[in-house]
Amino acid sequence: MTTIQVLGTGCKKCVSLKENAEAAVKELGIEAEVQKVEDINEIVKFGVMSTPALAVDGQVKLVGKVATPEEIKAVLPH
Repeated sequence: MTTIQVLGTGCKKCVSLKENAEAAVKELGIEAEVQKVEDINEIVKFGVMSTPALAVDGQVKLVGKVATPEEIKAVLPH
C-alpha cells in the first residue's frame, strides 16, 4: 500500500492539499493511506522548508503549493 503524507502545520492550504490527495487516490482507484504530518520536527526531517508539501512513500514529490488532483496523480505509483 502506498503512503501519502501531507506535510504542513494545519493551514487552509494544507487541508486543501490533503483533500486533493484523497481525491487523486479515489480517481486512480489505488490503495493508499493519506496521512497528515503537522509536527514541525517531523516535517524538517523531510528537508522541507516550504509547506504544504506532499511525500509519497517517504519521498518528497511536491513542495510549496496546493497541487491539483491531476498533479498529484502524476507523482503516484499506478
